[in-house]
Amino acid sequence: MRVLGISAYYHDAAACLLVNGEIKCAAQEERFTRIKHDASFPINAIQFCLEFSNTKPSEVDYVVFYDKPFLKFERLLETYLAFAPRGFRSFSLALPSWIKDKLFQKSQLLQDLTEHVDQDVKWTSRLAFSEHHLSHAASAFFPSPFESAAILTMDGVGEWTTTSMGFGSGNSLAIEREIQFPHSIGLLYSAFTYYLGFRVNSGEYKMMGLAPYGTPKYISLIKDNLIDLKADGSFALNLRYFDYCTGLTMTNEAFHELFGGSPRTAEGTLETRHLDIAASIQAVTEEVVLTLGREVSRQTGARNLCLAGGVALNCVANGKLSQTGIFDRIWIQPAAGDAGGAIGAALALYYQLLGRSRVVTPSDGMKGALLGPEYSQKDIEQRLLSCGARFTVLEEGELLTKAAQSIAKGEAIGWMTGRMEFGPRALGARSILADPRLPTTQRQLNLKIKFRESFRPFAPSVREEDANEWFDLREPSPYMLLVGEVGEQQRLKVNQHDDKIFGLDKQSIQLSTIPAVTHVDGTARVQTVSIDVNPRFHGLLTRFKEITGCPVLVNTSFNVRGEPIVNTPEDAFRCFIGTGLDALVVGNCFLEKSEQTETPSRPHHELYSLD
Repeated sequence: MRVLGISAYYHDAAACLLVNGEIKCAAQEERFTRIKHDASFPINAIQFCLEFSNTKPSEVDYVVFYDKPFLKFERLLETYLAFAPRGFRSFSLALPSWIKDKLFQKSQLLQDLTEHVDQDVKWTSRLAFSEHHLSHAASAFFPSPFESAAILTMDGVGEWTTTSMGFGSGNSLAIEREIQFPHSIGLLYSAFTYYLGFRVNSGEYKMMGLAPYGTPKYISLIKDNLIDLKADGSFALNLRYFDYCTGLTMTNEAFHELFGGSPRTAEGTLETRHLDIAASIQAVTEEVVLTLGREVSRQTGARNLCLAGGVALNCVANGKLSQTGIFDRIWIQPAAGDAGGAIGAALALYYQLLGRSRVVTPSDGMKGALLGPEYSQKDIEQRLLSCGARFTVLEEGELLTKAAQSIAKGEAIGWMTGRMEFGPRALGARSILADPRLPTTQRQLNLKIKFRESFRPFAPSVREEDANEWFDLREPSPYMLLVGEVGEQQRLKVNQHDDKIFGLDKQSIQLSTIPAVTHVDGTARVQTVSIDVNPRFHGLLTRFKEITGCPVLVNTSFNVRGEPIVNTPEDAFRCFIGTGLDALVVGNCFLEKSEQTETPSRPHHELYSLD
């Protein structure tokens, strides 16, 4: 049984292929087209899945789409009728697109499958649709390592649902309670993302990173005016302050007046007020997530929890939920946003509709999220040679030693090995790696290699067996989706003068022995690395520990700001040549910047729009 799952036409288009219930492969379209958050029909991702799994289009039993477009059109129409005539402008602008592209999306899907995949296959009888939050819930529960679990999904909005609570057992799940549009914790968070000058649907993680620089002075203002949160986790937004139902922006003048001014312009100066607002909405979001967690625990009695939806990428809230001990274990879908809907839709059909038996794996069914393309050593060498690259081919042990020594000397290296990650996080297959012990690492990576805002933190990767000595975590965090405090033995005494440092100046304070991955509040977004899931990356961490005594590396995605994570050896080489990276590992090839003769025609980051 082969099931092809697809998400597309909104943002983060993706495809995955199940073979007898096993997730064989999955990829996001952006990695092939090099367009961040590409929403187009994922033809490249589909072709990869078919080729990787040796599947002919005619052998695909079902194609399942991750949501139901007609229900989305129903929401648009009913929202307009509820607010008419105030929303006529946005409605009139959106309606032609919906009629052309969304309302008749089944026809569009069939056309795209016929035109781009195989014109001889009768796709009509094989095409199915899943509801948006069912796709999220299925992506959270079915690959999890739990026989049964509570399920919580939170995002902006699907068709109507914005938050759902449910329970999964064996090969079935049930959504037991929903909160519906326009009341949405995801849209509330995105409204503040917009107000603070970041891009909605891509800048939310920036606001999360900005929050610890501020003081949560506006919590009461938010709770008194914007959101009414009940003890049972239900909530309602005061729509007087928002424009996303009827307008062309997220917030309106009433919102701006409440928070003391117009929205910050993109790339504009970050004022203390902005930092405090970020801290405040993050705190409110955490309260909502914890309240929902307690309620789904009460409703289901489950000791395990599965999370998905865009809000589940808020790793700070996840970490605090984990630390409460409400649940014994929490498992979060690594592609928690819409890309993961492709996996969830396929799994929902396989288990819910077809009733197939489910095998629970000890770790999980996502295979470390290493589900994308990989390249043979011979192919890597040919591709690098075609780029004019100069490299040395090393055996595994020598490669790990040379890479670890390079990092220990203070160099930043690009690291591309094995199958590409699925989801937004680099997890040791398409990563930029550096020494976490150096106080200069964070700033240099941000400004000279990633070309992004200086306040943004970097994550640590640590050997799973060493994690508890370096970080305060209740459970493993294989997908970099839990934040915990840096371990007490690694913390440094804070100078009394540091208490007088505020705002973005907090970046100058050294809080631990691994300052490059310690955020200004003493926490870190941790990835725990298992030798069973990613033996080569684990081997590099082991070698670095042998050299330095430290089993931790800075791990950030292999790209520059606005660029999708690299996919091919050519992508990796271009990013290496066009940035301040010192060395590059691709497969068993080791490249040093000083030996290269190729030079970029323009800086690499200028090729991409700011996100």
